[in-house]
Amino acid sequence: MTQRVEPVTRALVDRLPVEVYESEEALGAAAAHDMAQLLREAIAEKGHANVILATGNSQLAFLRALRAQTGIDWSAVNVFHMDEYVGIDPGHRASFPRFLREHVVDHLPGVRFFPISGDRERVAETCAEYERLLRRHPADAVALGYGENGHLAFNDPPYADFRDPVWVKAVKLDEASRRQQVGEGHFAALDEVPTHAITLTVPALLAAKRMLCIVPEARKANAVHACLTLPVSEDRPGSVLRTVDHAKLYLDMDSSARVRDLLAAGAPGGTA
Repeated sequence: MTQRVEPVTRALVDRLPVEVYESEEALGAAAAHDMAQLLREAIAEKGHANVILATGNSQLAFLRALRAQTGIDWSAVNVFHMDEYVGIDPGHRASFPRFLREHVVDHLPGVRFFPISGDRERVAETCAEYERLLRRHPADAVALGYGENGHLAFNDPPYADFRDPVWVKAVKLDEASRRQQVGEGHFAALDEVPTHAITLTVPALLAAKRMLCIVPEARKANAVHACLTLPVSEDRPGSVLRTVDHAKLYLDMDSSARVRDLLAAGAPGGTA
């Protein structure tokens, strides 16, 4: 078992522990170490572990490090994820189940994966079925990130609901989210990005026993600043993590650029 990488800065923003690391690789290694420990503990306690994983370029360092963790019986791990585009070809390079197969599932023999279908003809059924699945398999941990507009999964600022009555639903995507997908190279142009997706809602994500929010890269610095220094609001969905006791935020030097001095001084602003 590898030794945990230590952060350069630790802080508390309201109820949210925040750790800043020297690099994206160090951030990914630390988060993977913590996730591996949560999975081992769940397997030891009840014989299996349920984990929800995010997708996207910002998660790659974490997912590489997670695959390399030792001492995990992956055959006892159930992997869920948090969103999929409505109507996308399952073989498209931007399909989120395809992303997780390529970067996680195919590397871990025995792991059980439960993908969300983007079938346009079965959206309502898919949402209901996946919600039942999540409730039957309560998540021991979720790894997620902030979008460039502060979203969690595809709960974008115009539509996010901290008290959503359902756990899975279809949503219209904010243009900022769609532009992010082009910027990450998953689509060649904005008009290629689907306009709707199926997403886990904020209450579904908060229901996980532990939440690891993994946010590297300079393009996330504005979202980090807003989510940590402005009041908790559905205008910046990631800020909701400041209201719970079971989340942790992992940043690197780039994503923390606008808040690092405040964190080091112990005065992050907002309502902290």
